[in-house]
Amino acid sequence: MSVNFDTVSPSLGIRDNAFGDPVGKAIPDWQGCQRLPDVELTGRTCRLVPYAETYAHGLFEAYAQDDGRMWSYLPYGPFDSPHSVNDSIQKYQNNRDFHTFVILKDEQLVGHASFMRYDLANGSVEIGGVTYSPALQRSTAATEAMYQMMKHAFAHGYRRYEWKCNQLNMPSSLAALRLGFSFEGVFRNHQVAREGRRDTAWYSVIVEEWPQVRARLESWLSPENFSVDGRQKKALRDIPIG
Repeated sequence: MSVNFDTVSPSLGIRDNAFGDPVGKAIPDWQGCQRLPDVELTGRTCRLVPYAETYAHGLFEAYAQDDGRMWSYLPYGPFDSPHSVNDSIQKYQNNRDFHTFVILKDEQLVGHASFMRYDLANGSVEIGGVTYSPALQRSTAATEAMYQMMKHAFAHGYRRYEWKCNQLNMPSSLAALRLGFSFEGVFRNHQVAREGRRDTAWYSVIVEEWPQVRARLESWLSPENFSVDGRQKKALRDIPIG
């Protein structure tokens, strides 16, 4: 199968090498990236703070408000105690190199999410383990938390930001598209999850797209887009990228 380079975005910077073969855009002086710093990420409707064991109790109480559905596509949970919350998060941080932040809305613990699959040499990181309690789901803070983490990565020189989910997890796929991620394809038989087959859908935002994705998210998150009672005036899906 051949590639029609007439359809390739000019932003990709395709060029010819000394042999006349097309090669990728030059990235002079690339030194890779460092692991993202542990700093508080503060938005208008939420705060994200690096995980510590002291947050396990609040997370357990928040997750206990769910009827069980929030765990359908996550590899962990439900939890039976604050201790099990902490054990799970620490296990993933120690064994899978997760880099976890807790999410606070109105100063209440309502969820957590992690940077994972660091590829420092190539400037890529994934957002994963997105765990939203009922108090966070479908809220402005839910969107802003993802925006804050994405902004944190691109502000520190990352070139690729990934989102992956079970192909059957339609809410997660729709969330990725709503946030401005592009669908890249499906890895078939990628994992065995909860004793079942998992085909994994891949999404990404790359550095060339980030300015437009950021402007769109910031337009939606602007206080001017919300009424005094917090209702959105324009839905994010109605704001085009670019």
